[in-house]
Amino acid sequence: MTTKAKPARKVEPGTYEAYMHDCPAVALLSTISNRWVSLTMCTLGANGDAMRYSHISREIPGVSQKMLTQTLRMLERDGMVKRTVTPTVPVRVDYELTPLGQGLYALLSRVRDWAADKTDEVDAARAHYDTRQTDQ
Repeated sequence: MTTKAKPARKVEPGTYEAYMHDCPAVALLSTISNRWVSLTMCTLGANGDAMRYSHISREIPGVSQKMLTQTLRMLERDGMVKRTVTPTVPVRVDYELTPLGQGLYALLSRVRDWAADKTDEVDAARAHYDTRQTDQ
């Protein structure tokens, strides 16, 4: 039995097909779905002002110095975070969301709020599922 391959989806020039593995949007989705990215973006967005590294670090439980540094660098590279160095003694470094980052924060904060609101329901569904699995 021979099956015909599905024709490729036509994509307009300059648009991205997020379901194709080599699409740049897939890489961006992978970045913004990262736990530390979400927590860092929500920390910076909720504050609303520029924050120093140590303040960000204190606000995110469990983040290592290495992971926070990597996350902030990645967000800066992607245009989500602005890093400002003030040449004082000691040097002062502040981080704040760019307009692009503020747009992402608006979305991520809604996801964060949904998760906080639905945690009890998800826990109940998990418990129900686990009970059914042990009964089989």
